[in-house]
Order: sequence, then structure tokens, then C-alpha cells
Amino acid sequence: MDPGDIKKLQEKVHFYETILDHVQNGVMITNEKGKIVFFSKAYGKFLGIDPGWAVGRPCQEVVENSRMHIVAETRVAEINHPHRIMGQDMVVQRIPIQIDGQGMFVYGQVMFKDVRDVQALAKKLNVLESKVELYEKELMSLRSSKYTIDNIVGQSPIMVELKKLALKASQINAPVLIMGESGTGKELFAHAIHYASERRIYPFIRLNCAAIPKDLLESELFGYEAGAFTGAGAKGKPGKFELAHQGSIFLDEISDLPLEMQPKLLRVLEEKEMERVGGTRMTRSDFRLIAATHAKLETLVEQGTFRKDLYYRLNVLPLQVPPLRQRKEDIPLISEHLIRKFQKEEGTKMALISPEVMEIFQNYYWPGNVRELANILERILYTIDGDTVLPRHLPIILQGMAKESPKFEETVLKRLREDMEKEILLHTIRISKDNKNKAARMLGIHRTSLYKKMKKFNIPLKNA
Repeated sequence: MDPGDIKKLQEKVHFYETILDHVQNGVMITNEKGKIVFFSKAYGKFLGIDPGWAVGRPCQEVVENSRMHIVAETRVAEINHPHRIMGQDMVVQRIPIQIDGQGMFVYGQVMFKDVRDVQALAKKLNVLESKVELYEKELMSLRSSKYTIDNIVGQSPIMVELKKLALKASQINAPVLIMGESGTGKELFAHAIHYASERRIYPFIRLNCAAIPKDLLESELFGYEAGAFTGAGAKGKPGKFELAHQGSIFLDEISDLPLEMQPKLLRVLEEKEMERVGGTRMTRSDFRLIAATHAKLETLVEQGTFRKDLYYRLNVLPLQVPPLRQRKEDIPLISEHLIRKFQKEEGTKMALISPEVMEIFQNYYWPGNVRELANILERILYTIDGDTVLPRHLPIILQGMAKESPKFEETVLKRLREDMEKEILLHTIRISKDNKNKAARMLGIHRTSLYKKMKKFNIPLKNA
């Protein structure tokens, strides 16, 4: 062989040996008889031996439990096999390599130079698994229902029976239709039904059909594939029914569902499978449907704006939540509950409701139901100057209902007129940018009259 070729060959051997010596994991190469032809410095350092001494010796004399000679015989690779060396558990690879003209060789590599590496990795994995488990629990908590049947305040006979019916409905997988005026607590019942069911550890997914634009409602309910429409996400998105798998889906204001969407919803309810917008495959979901409406679906069916077959599919377990005026005996209990709730959550004052105010509450019609009562109490508790809610703290229309106010209509109308006049003054001054001459002209009165009215209503003078 030409001396130049020999030099090149020596340089190449040196090149590869240097690379193998710098591999952090231990490397050993044997011939077909199991004798070592290469032993890396990293492996020698780990075992406490001279790599030069190891070369030429049988592998089993140098490395305990070695199987390199067996792999040379069987020619079957052993990938990621356990190997105990010096009392430590290792992971090794043994790969047979046939080199034309030179025979069979076996490449062996210890994957971890120290068992502590494996232990550290296992520890990290355990920490990560614990974090994932924690995050899953937190996510489940966020997606689950907020309220139980105990959060529904009321001891009137009609509410006691309704809560019993809700608990019975929770044990069945059939759809539940909750009906009632706005503000009666329909969503509260939906939460309670989900929580009382076996599905409580799974998601409680909510969607208000009246709050989503019609052209987006289908993708919200059934999801969409990537690029299904302009503005669609690059990865697609699962729909509410997919997210509700094994849990419950609450569709509020179901009466506002567009007519063209109703057959699709009916099919999903019957088949428990849906197809994403822009998709081609069906996705199954084990969900329980709870729907709510303030409208009378029977009337909508007669008018042709709600499908009769969908109505019958929804109306399997109907719950009719009564308006507050039909259970006025619950008003003291609800009021006390709301005051404690606002005190805890909003930091408002604790206050007692005077008998005069409670009598007014009992006589009021409550068109906004419990939501209206909550709004009035919250507003009062933010501004009250004592520890008792008195008639003077109430809105004007309720103040006039007090017994000591014999001229109810006259008082209420006068105050309403004054409030309206003040609001018009403020609005006019605002759009005139505090130009009093301009404001007076817009109102059709003299500037002096404008100042008198501003003084009467305690409106500050900013610019003359």
C-alpha cells in the first residue's frame, strides 16, 4: 500500500476514534469472536480501567455480564436492553455490523454513564406527571358546575317539589328542558342537575344560543376543521358537544336557535355524533343535554319558528321554575342569602332588612324575579349609610309603595319627571361641551332658567 494511503487511513482512524472517545456514553466495539477492538475513554473512566489495556481482551473479561460475543454469534441486535454493571442498572445497545472483507463487528453503547442520570430523569418525570395531574384536576374544576342543589334557596312547597324533581332528573340521561321567566334561576338548576349526576367529574359546557351570531353558531356547537371558513383557526377547533364528552352541555335560550340549525341539533341528540364544519368524518360524544328557555316553545311550534319534533325530543323531563311573585314566602330567605353572598364576595356591609322594606318586597310584582332582587340589594349595600335597609334606600318606584306614602302615584310620577328632567339637562350640557348658551338654546329656555334648574338638581357649573 502506498505510504500516502496508509497515512490517510491512519488519519481517518484517528478521526473516528477521537469522536468515539468524546461521546459521553460508554462505547465498546468487538470483533466476531468477542475480542475488544475499541474501548472509549469515557467507558474506561467509568469502569476505572485503561482503554489501551482493554483492547484485545475478551469483552466478558473487561465488562461484567457482557453479551457482545453472543450478539456477534446470533447477529440479532439488542436495543435498549437492561444491563447491570458494578451494581448499577444501565441501558445498553448492542448492534451487529457486517463489514465486507473484514467480518462481523458489534457496536456497544452504554446509554447512561451513571445510574444517577436515570434516577434524575425519573424524578423529573414524576414531577411532571404530578403537575399534569394537578392541572387536569384544576381544569376539571374550572369546567365543572359551580352550584349544587343546596345553592338553590327556597323552602316554599313549589320549590321543595321542584328540587326533588331536579334530583330525580339528575339520575337519568334523558334531556331536561328548564322553563321559566328571565331571572328565575334556570342556569342554577342546570348546574345542580349536572353536579348531582354521575357526570359531575366531567365537563359542564355552557352556551347561550342568543349570544352567538347565527353564522358562527354551527361551528361553536359542532366545531370546525382547519381552513373550513375565512377566519378559521389553522388547527381547527372542537365544538361544544365534543368538549362535553361524558359530561353535560347546557344550551341556554334554546328558543333562539335558528330554524335551519334545529334539524342538525335533533340529529346530534338522536345519534350522539356530529360532523365538524368542513370535516368529512363523524365524531361521537357521550353527553347529556340540558336546555333552558324563557319563551313558550309550544307557541313557537304553532308559529312555525320551532320544530315540533325537536320540541318533543327536548321536552322529556320538563322543569318549570316559578317566578318570584309565585313564591313570595321565599323572599326573606333569598334576601338574607344574597346579602351574605355580597358581603363575602364583594366586601359590602352586612345589613338587616327592616319590616317596612320586607313588606314592600312582599307586595312588589318582581318582573325581573330573583335577578332584580339581587340587583336592588347589591346597589343598596354599596351605598347604605347604616346597618338597616330602610324604605328611603329603595328605588323610587318601591319607595312609593310604603304605607306612609299615601300619595303614591303623585310622588312616583313627580320623582320620575324630575329624574328625567335632570337626565335631559345633563345630556344637553354634555353634548354642548359645557357651553351654557348653546345648551339653553337647544332646550328652548333662557340661560337664567338653565342656571336655576342646574342649581335645583345640584349640577355643578363648570363654564359660564
